Amino acid sequence: MKKYRINEIFYSIQGEGYHTGTPAVFIRFAGCNLTCDFCDTKHEEVHHNLSISDILAKIKQYQSPIVILTGGEPLLQADFELVKALKRGGRKVHVETNGTVGIGLDSKMQFANLDWITVSPKNGDIKIKKAHELKIVFDGDVQKVLEYEMDIQAKHKFLQPMSGENIHETIQFIKENPQWKLSTQMHKLLKIQ
Repeated sequence: MKKYRINEIFYSIQGEGYHTGTPAVFIRFAGCNLTCDFCDTKHEEVHHNLSISDILAKIKQYQSPIVILTGGEPLLQADFELVKALKRGGRKVHVETNGTVGIGLDSKMQFANLDWITVSPKNGDIKIKKAHELKIVFDGDVQKVLEYEMDIQAKHKFLQPMSGENIHETIQFIKENPQWKLSTQMHKLLKIQ
């Protein structure tokens, strides 16, 4: 029986991007293929090896129909069987990915199997070229933002200040490029998990 390395499962509200303020169950996968200096997620320190039935048992207590696969990098482990089991349980499955792994890694996993895909590129070779949402942590590198915008097809585009430090610069970019919207880490501002 396959086990997934899960850092934590918790119920909260989505604090970033298009679904900000929406209740969701978060499944945080341990491990990432990137090392980002600004990463604010402790996804490696503690993890549990959980089967699909373990995961389903943990999330059944939560009311939200939305489950967000996050990390680390969830697509290093998430697969068609897990997504199918979550959807069979009546959940909508969202994924937050850095875009470097690709959904096609699992031959059964297709774009249509996931209800919402957020690509938040950091660095590395982007394999996911189509998403519902593109969310970039803005470090001031305008050229990088423009390259990601050209490379990744997404209806919704969000720019998020890096650790809240460059808010004015981020807002100025958005004012000059109105196809982008501001994403703040509302959960951090409100100090909720």
